[in-house]
Amino acid sequence: MTRSHAGLDDPLADFTRTTVTVDGIAKTVHVTGSGPAVVLMPEMPGISPDVARFARWIRDAGLSVYVPSLFGTDGAYPAADAGLAVMRRACVSAEFRVLAGSGTSPVAAWLRGLARFAHAERGGPGVGAVGMCFTGNFALTMVLEPAVIAPVVNHPSLPLDDPAALEIGDDDAAAVAARVARDGLKVLAYRFENDAFCTGQRFAAYRALLGDAFDGRVLPDDAANPEPPPFFRDVVGCAHSVVTAHFVDEAGHPTVRARDEILAFLAERLKAG
Repeated sequence: MTRSHAGLDDPLADFTRTTVTVDGIAKTVHVTGSGPAVVLMPEMPGISPDVARFARWIRDAGLSVYVPSLFGTDGAYPAADAGLAVMRRACVSAEFRVLAGSGTSPVAAWLRGLARFAHAERGGPGVGAVGMCFTGNFALTMVLEPAVIAPVVNHPSLPLDDPAALEIGDDDAAAVAARVARDGLKVLAYRFENDAFCTGQRFAAYRALLGDAFDGRVLPDDAANPEPPPFFRDVVGCAHSVVTAHFVDEAGHPTVRARDEILAFLAERLKAG
């Protein structure tokens, strides 16, 4: 029997809701925790209860978490049709570049400003950036902000029309590669083996750009939660979201190991010294 997600929305009551303005653009950001900051970008179709759960795990690892509201209804498990409507609106939004050859999404500049803001508030050696799905590659382009020192790229899905491409303009790609090499950054990444939205070709493109600085890890499809929320079951239709919708909370499970690896990566880099 398919598990129902009705009535399981998250009120986000343990987060502080604030407004952050960067270059005249104001967005809602949900903040929790203490210590050095991590910017956690939601996957499509928004800040679901599963995204909020992952934010709490980061918080419980001794870090602050800043979760910007970029699309969808904060805290909701949308029905498949509602989630698809959110995705369609994002695809035509001026903030996002969803097709190959269209360059870096403009929202990445706002996210870099959020990282600067979070670093100023919380201190530490730098800021972590975790992207997922639609926002996956944003964690990489955020390293153009010097404060960002711990990027995690989860199942990056853009561009939607070219599985071997990256959602980044040529100049930005060169600048990212130079920053990663100059400062010795590592880029941690995850996907499921046969994810239709994040293929082996895409991971190969990351490695071609970043070389050994790219640590791409692949989980078997049968490790995915077989009863994800409606949008992932009916619209995504494949093993996709490693630490959120397709996460299986069982000791020793591959998705639990992936979560713990991400938390350790963030803590090691952000709590150094």
